This record gives sequence, structure tokens and C-alpha cells, in this order.
Amino acid sequence: MKNSVIFGLIIGVLSIIWLFIMRGMGYNLSDSTSAPIEYVSALIPLIGLFFGIKNFRDGELNGKMGFLEGLIQGFKILLLGGAIAVFGGIVFINLNNSGNDASFEAFSGRIFGALLVGVIETFAVTLLLATKANKVD
Repeated sequence: MKNSVIFGLIIGVLSIIWLFIMRGMGYNLSDSTSAPIEYVSALIPLIGLFFGIKNFRDGELNGKMGFLEGLIQGFKILLLGGAIAVFGGIVFINLNNSGNDASFEAFSGRIFGALLVGVIETFAVTLLLATKANKVD
């Protein structure tokens, strides 16, 4: 559990920092259109999941991890990282809200997209790092 907390915190905090960097660069995050630079944010959970699941495999499982073990660990990391990112995003919107509810709609769409990207990345990283093959007889 310690591993998922550490890497979940890293993903969440880096996601919040990325929101403020995007705002500082002058991008408008309150509308539903996205700038191409926003897609770089998909690297945050990818890198965090890779190192988190790899650390779990090498540290706690002595290098032998099945697909399901890695998948569960990845979902734990995403759950905590996503909760922190959502909380930070709500604070960010409240600080930068211009008086309309369109920013909440745009944010919810971005969070749903981030959820889909995170799940796909979890499957990919787990497939990449799994070392035990479970046979079904």
C-alpha cells in the first residue's frame, strides 16, 4: 500500500502543477477545446505508473509479478493520483472561475478523458512489466 500512496501522490501533485503551468503559459483551460500541448499531460500518469508498478514488482514481489497483481497495483496508484488531481482541479477552477459553469463542464470532460487514458496506460504498463504467466488448465 505504501508504494501506491507514494506514486499516487507523485501523479496527483504533478498533475496539479501541470494545471498551473498551463495557466501560466496562457492557455485557457475553462473552455471545451484543448490545445495540443495538453496531450503532454498523458505522460504524467504513464511515467508514474511505470515506475510505481516496476517498484512494486522489484521491491515487494522480488521481480515476479502476474498481470492481475500489476493491474490492481496500477488501479490503486491511479485511484489516489486521480483523487488528488480532481481535488486540485476543483481548487484550480474555483481560483480561476470567471463566473460561468462552462469551466466545470470542460473540467469534467477532461477528467473523464484522463480516466480513460489512465486505464489504458495501466493495462499497457502492466502487460509490459508482468513476468509471471498464469496458465489456465
